[in-house]
Formats: sequence, structure tokens, C-alpha cells
Amino acid sequence: MSVAEELERLQTLRAQGALNDAEFAQAKARVLGQAAHENGASTWLHRLARSSTDHVFGGVCGGLGKRTGLPSWVWRVMFILAALTLGIGVIGYLVLWIFMPLDTAIPPGGSTAS
Repeated sequence: MSVAEELERLQTLRAQGALNDAEFAQAKARVLGQAAHENGASTWLHRLARSSTDHVFGGVCGGLGKRTGLPSWVWRVMFILAALTLGIGVIGYLVLWIFMPLDTAIPPGGSTAS
């Protein structure tokens, strides 16, 4: 059942008197919160970006560290270990470098004027 259908059903129950205002508000918040939680994966993926401040080469590991909670040095070690095994780490890093946008953070000491 879609979110709109759930909300319509709740409104119908409220109009029939099966739900009071407080119960309606609580159920509506639960439905909307569940919908936001289901969309969380796509929003997390869309927030993924290369770091402009924590970088050695392209900022991929810094960006992954910022979004996943693992320190960027752990990502660097994992990519190096993966690179030593048939070059998979290099390919993965290059793919992420190409497809991850650069974040919009201003580097320390940087200016916004061009």
C-alpha cells in the first residue's frame, strides 16, 4: 500500500471516529517516518561525494570515510590491499573517482573568490 493510500485510510478512520486527533497524528507520523526510512538508502547514496579536504589522490577515501563512519585511512588500506590482489582496488578506485562528485566544502585556508 502506498503512502498516499495509507494516509487516506487514516483520514477515513479519523472521519468515522475510529481515531481521535492524537492517534491520527501519531499514526500519520509513523507512516511518514517509515516512508522516509525506506528512502534513506537512496539519499545516502546521493550524499556520497569525494572529499575536497581529506584527500591523497582524488578524495575518494576521504568521502567514503565521511559517509560511512570508517576513518579514511582504513579505506586507503582496503584499496591498497585490493590493488595488490589482481588490481581490483585500482579499478574500483577509478570507477568511484569518475562517478563520485566532488563535495562543495571549502578547503581550510581556501577562499570563495575566483
